[in-house]
Amino acid sequence: MKRSYILSLAMPAGLAMLTGLAMLTGLASCKKFLVQTPNNELADNVAIVDASTANAAIIGAYNGLALYYAGNYETLGTMPADNVIFNGTLSQYLQLDQNAIPSDNVTTVAAYQEIYATINTANSVIAYVPGVTDPNLTAAEKSQYIGEAYFIRALCYFDLGRGWGGVQLELKPTATLSQLNGIYRSSLDSTWLQVHSDLINALQLLPEDATTRNRAQKSAARALLARLNLYSQQWDSAEYYSTQVIANTKYSLVRPYKTFFTAPFLSAESVLELTYTTADKNTFWDLWYPSSLGGQYTLKPSDTIVSQLNDPTIGGSRNALLAGTAPNVYGVLYNQIATSTDPAYVIRIAELYLIRAEARAQQNELSGAVADLDSVRSRAGVPLETNTSQAAILLDLERENSVEFAFEAHRWFDLVRTQRAGAVLGLTNTDYWLFPIPLSDVNSDPDVVQNLGY
Repeated sequence: MKRSYILSLAMPAGLAMLTGLAMLTGLASCKKFLVQTPNNELADNVAIVDASTANAAIIGAYNGLALYYAGNYETLGTMPADNVIFNGTLSQYLQLDQNAIPSDNVTTVAAYQEIYATINTANSVIAYVPGVTDPNLTAAEKSQYIGEAYFIRALCYFDLGRGWGGVQLELKPTATLSQLNGIYRSSLDSTWLQVHSDLINALQLLPEDATTRNRAQKSAARALLARLNLYSQQWDSAEYYSTQVIANTKYSLVRPYKTFFTAPFLSAESVLELTYTTADKNTFWDLWYPSSLGGQYTLKPSDTIVSQLNDPTIGGSRNALLAGTAPNVYGVLYNQIATSTDPAYVIRIAELYLIRAEARAQQNELSGAVADLDSVRSRAGVPLETNTSQAAILLDLERENSVEFAFEAHRWFDLVRTQRAGAVLGLTNTDYWLFPIPLSDVNSDPDVVQNLGY
């Protein structure tokens, strides 16, 4: 979104928070608000000047995360795979379901643009908060804000990397078009290295874990490092970082399974989740619920995942993700239809167990892998693992991830990172394992190279 998000950055998204947390009320209303401040009226190098504007800026960065996790990115992580199918009228979802995604697909474009806008807000915090001398901003707060910005930027680039491959690494606040010249796409390895660098910086600056679960702390950085190392197949590091998080008594697999996605949320399951309010809503439930309950019913659980979730030997208590009767079964992970305050689950402790299980299996530490797999299976009330070969355990882990995170942004990315999208989905053309760069970016920026096949 390099060309289209410039408008919002002369007054960074975080600074809009000074007049209220309004970003999540909808992208259209956000743009309408932001255009009231022309580009040349407020430069971001003078906008973050004291404790209140520094705090507003980091809250704005979190709001950026919350915006793209409130539906668009979650849909990209599920619908191109086999757990969710198209059940509506909007072509943008049909294109995802059929893996026939044009470069102007509304959902991919929106997610890409929202992520880059969030990066730019994080860049502003990293660049300008260190220079704030307000005595009301303590050294601890300053370190926390900068650490959070590094974490947020790392998560954004991680999400871009697994969705679009190597991307343009914009590491400074962008206020004018000329600043974007000469920034070419990096390789995926370079993108992963940037994510790693940002997470190491975050780990040094973030506070140790307290009670909060909706802002980044050291365990969130360790958890994302575990995920990053899983994707880059650094098995020993994936095991190391996931073990650090699992060992933290702040986190545990909650029972029953449905506890983590029913109010009041912020359970021991969450390493990081994003919260919403009645003023700043997450309306993602609308795409899942049937019209009789006020929804669009655009996203529907596939027959395969319904069968697996309802199988007591596979899904167990995870059938709580489903409601309705065949053929009108719908998903209820996002269920706050009265208030639209469903959280977005970024990292759950169950993922850390399965990351460590996979890392151990890849290193042929099979007994440890089975122990971690059984921790998740036991919580769901399904029979424990009986397979003993590495290949069989890895396939069981693949299915466990699919069922445990059935409607979260995992399944598609898991099949791509393990190069199993061809075998499982029949999508053998690997060009389509990445999303297209938005057509608007390709047309407006000569430094952007489109992904193959688009």
